Amino acid sequence: MAIPSSLLPPFFLLDEPLLAFSPSDSKQTSVHPLRGLLNYGPYSKGSFGGYTAQIRVATVGPVASFRQRGDLMKSLLKEHRPTDRVEYVPTYPGFEKLYEVELKAAQVGAAHVKWPDSLNDLPGDGDIHQRLFWAMDAALRQLDSVRGEFDVVLVHFPDAWAAATRSKVFDAHDALKALGAKYNISTQVLNDRVFTFAHTASMAWRLSTALYVKAAGTPWKLAPLDGVPDGTAYIGLAYALRGDARDAHYVTCCSQVFDMDGGGMQFVAFEARDPVEDVAEARHNPFLSRDDMRAVLARSLALYQGRNGGTLPKRLVIHKTTAFKQEEIEGAFDALTGVPEIECIEVGAASCWRGVWLIDAGGRTASAKPSGYPVPRGTMVVRSGTSALVWVAGNAPEVSTRGDYFQGKKSIPKPLQLTRHAGKGSLELIAHEALALTKMDWNNDALYDPVPVSIRYSQRLARTIANVPDLPGKVYPYRLFM
Repeated sequence: MAIPSSLLPPFFLLDEPLLAFSPSDSKQTSVHPLRGLLNYGPYSKGSFGGYTAQIRVATVGPVASFRQRGDLMKSLLKEHRPTDRVEYVPTYPGFEKLYEVELKAAQVGAAHVKWPDSLNDLPGDGDIHQRLFWAMDAALRQLDSVRGEFDVVLVHFPDAWAAATRSKVFDAHDALKALGAKYNISTQVLNDRVFTFAHTASMAWRLSTALYVKAAGTPWKLAPLDGVPDGTAYIGLAYALRGDARDAHYVTCCSQVFDMDGGGMQFVAFEARDPVEDVAEARHNPFLSRDDMRAVLARSLALYQGRNGGTLPKRLVIHKTTAFKQEEIEGAFDALTGVPEIECIEVGAASCWRGVWLIDAGGRTASAKPSGYPVPRGTMVVRSGTSALVWVAGNAPEVSTRGDYFQGKKSIPKPLQLTRHAGKGSLELIAHEALALTKMDWNNDALYDPVPVSIRYSQRLARTIANVPDLPGKVYPYRLFM
């Protein structure tokens, strides 16, 4: 049967993006984040920490778990063989062998803050949330007095403190990150599960990478993608209604700026000045006024220029999870008049689409049957001239030692729905960029995140500044909120 040449292909298969593990050797690349680290070491090897190639760890937590925290750090120095996801997780070789950096406890006593074991014994007045907040503030204030003696802080919230760590009005994790931003201190939160987690290799990969990044290391960046113009940069926008949504009058907003290799991640925390007039509309699709969009993107652009010798990007891709209102598009173009190419991309993760991968049934007549694995990661279906579906979750046999690999191994994956509201670039290009940015979440050991990191990290900061109203609206390194 002849197929008219004017028809679009039913789908595209995008290549699995490569990660770079060296700023100077283009051959040091891998599709697999952990194997890339194992084979080549981290991207910032040889330049980490200036003259002292070490990461010094301070600790905060109850007295009873002080020794456990120390034993956990010692376990990161040892080799661990994988016992879960063995087709994906390689053997963990030990921190110093992997990152070429010494891991050690902070040497001064003041860098180890010991809380009482019982919530009721925390000092101060007020309810348990207020007393925990003041305990965290006092701990970071003490650590700030010896700031030159450590690089990152482990903070242990025991499970027995659950009533104090999270409620409808308080989130200890977000409050700690906001305090860390105030004191410029990177923190790693622990719960009781980390001390008893059976799969020690997976735990070691996750925790060691997080500590390395939070101490200002760079494990990997994105290798150049075919077709991405030089001078491309990415901005992720996220909004959060503050307080009771029924009485919300304004939004908080944050913007996150990336270079084209996924590096240079910094946040701009921004308080919207113009009130949201229609609260019902804002709950469905929070948005900024033209003036606010112009202001936040102008600050984001200045941040990019500050890192790039005053030059402007030649192409700027803006991601957010909701539709771009006309006011927002006009505000974006107001702020970015010097940027030749602007793409406003809605990244929708709540798609109702599903796909099944069909394989040859092996019969004499032409027939097909569903595969035992989902559609390949990187499958792209064009829906229109401005919209496409891309499966960032799916089968990724390139990273497996046993053939097929489906991360999580649950359910039929749904695609991201990409909608271009402004711009004229190739849909295949913006889909490949979104696929690549799912590999830039340095806070876990997975192959990919369900959404691009431009969305994930900006959402994280938006949530934090919504829950902690007194966080100043300024620029922050991303590692303070990981």
